[in-house]
Amino acid sequence: MRIVVQRVSRARVLVEGEAVGEIGRGLLILAGAAEGDDEGRAEALAKKAAGLRIFAGADGRPGLSLAEIGGGALVVSQFTLLADTRKGRRPSFTGAAAPEIAEPLVERFASGLEAEGIAVERGRFGAYMEVESVNDGPFTLVIDSADLERPRKGRAGG
Repeated sequence: MRIVVQRVSRARVLVEGEAVGEIGRGLLILAGAAEGDDEGRAEALAKKAAGLRIFAGADGRPGLSLAEIGGGALVVSQFTLLADTRKGRRPSFTGAAAPEIAEPLVERFASGLEAEGIAVERGRFGAYMEVESVNDGPFTLVIDSADLERPRKGRAGG
C-alpha cells in the first residue's frame, strides 16, 4: 500500500456536492492498495500513520502524534497513487489492486487507525470525489508499506 499523509487544519470530501467526510485539525490520508498487498500491510501503515510525530509541541517543533493532539483522520481511497509513469505519457495503473481487493484493504487501514484511538472519516470508495483541504505547513509525507520492511540506511535514531 501507499499513502500520502497531509497535515491539515481542515479537510473534507464531497460526492455529488454532498460532504461525506469532514475533519478539523488532523491528517488527510490518500490511500492506494497495490497488487499483492494484504491486511498486515494495511495494519502496519495504520500504526505508522497514527504514531507519526508531526504535530507541533509546546516548543513549536513537530513532536506530537495525531492521538496526542486529539485530531482526526480523513481517509480517501486513491488508486492513482500506484500509477506507473516510467514509459510514455499515459500512466499505467496495472500495479493497483483490483477494486474487490483494494476496497477491503483501504477499509482495514481506516479501521486500523480507529483501533489506535483515532476518529476517522472516510471518502466513498469508487466514487468521483472532490477533496478539499487546508494543508498545515505544508507538511506532506509519502509512505509505502514495502519501505517499512526495508532496513534504514544512514544515521541511527529517529
